Amino acid sequence: MAFVDEVTIRAAAGKGGDGVVRWLHLRGNEKGGPSGGDGGRGGDVVLAGVRDLAALSRYRAEKDFRAEDGGAGAGDLKRGANGEPLTLLVPVGTLARVEENGTEYEILEEGARVTIFKGGSGGKGNARFKSSTNQNPFEHTDGKPGQAGDIHLSLKLIADAGLIGLPSAGKSSLLNALTRAAAKVGDYPFTTLEPNLGDYHGYILADIPGLIAGAAEGRGLGTKFLKHIERTKLLIHLVSADQADLAAAYREVRREIEAVGGGLAEKSEILVLAKADLLPEGERESRAAELARAAGREVLLASAEDPEILERFAAELSRRLAGG
Repeated sequence: MAFVDEVTIRAAAGKGGDGVVRWLHLRGNEKGGPSGGDGGRGGDVVLAGVRDLAALSRYRAEKDFRAEDGGAGAGDLKRGANGEPLTLLVPVGTLARVEENGTEYEILEEGARVTIFKGGSGGKGNARFKSSTNQNPFEHTDGKPGQAGDIHLSLKLIADAGLIGLPSAGKSSLLNALTRAAAKVGDYPFTTLEPNLGDYHGYILADIPGLIAGAAEGRGLGTKFLKHIERTKLLIHLVSADQADLAAAYREVRREIEAVGGGLAEKSEILVLAKADLLPEGERESRAAELARAAGREVLLASAEDPEILERFAAELSRRLAGG
């Protein structure tokens, strides 16, 4: 199923059930006093958070949703049944905006539930209208309509660390080596067209789609890349060891992050010389030092193919994620 991270749907809460006109039936079938019950309340529209990155995919084909209406009242003062709520599953990290009034809701935890539209109240049965001056009322009211409108759903990933870098920097390979993500890998740009997630000892790692110069203005995968690192706590910036100019590759990604703003440039960042196995063993440290001088920060070595390099990198990553 194709990845969907933005979609607009229409949803309606249920209508309240109608109140009814009913009468008590006495012995001999005489009509007694009013006994019409109230209608039930219409079902609400609820958003529920799940850890399923593909949850929004359902809404590509199905766009209209409605909660159950409340039941009509009945005799003997019986109230109608309340309508069942409509629960729409959305991935953790979803921002929901009601288009009609701009109200926004965020789903930040698994199991979180937000009522976005309330069901209509039930109507009143004729028993409600009995008074000292009106012993046999024929009045009743209909149920009220539920709230309804268009809902724009937009996913922004929540991850402990996001792997960023130019296309073919080795992000997917490293994610696969560290976790069991099974992300698609290829030797051509933009293999990753959507974020991949992996569980790394209880921490969520996200392989963010690669970008090119001008992504902040929409080139390449554009802001699709940038949007998905807004809620990532730590950036793991990969520069591939096969780049002729390591400093230029690093600066290209940093320029895009700084251009989009929103605090992205201030996030904690680990700078990594990826695919270190492509270099002769004697050149690895010197190339890492070259990148460190250009970036003004420490550089770690990583490789999805060399077990020793991977083990050292994994140990340091675990320490950083734990706050060490």
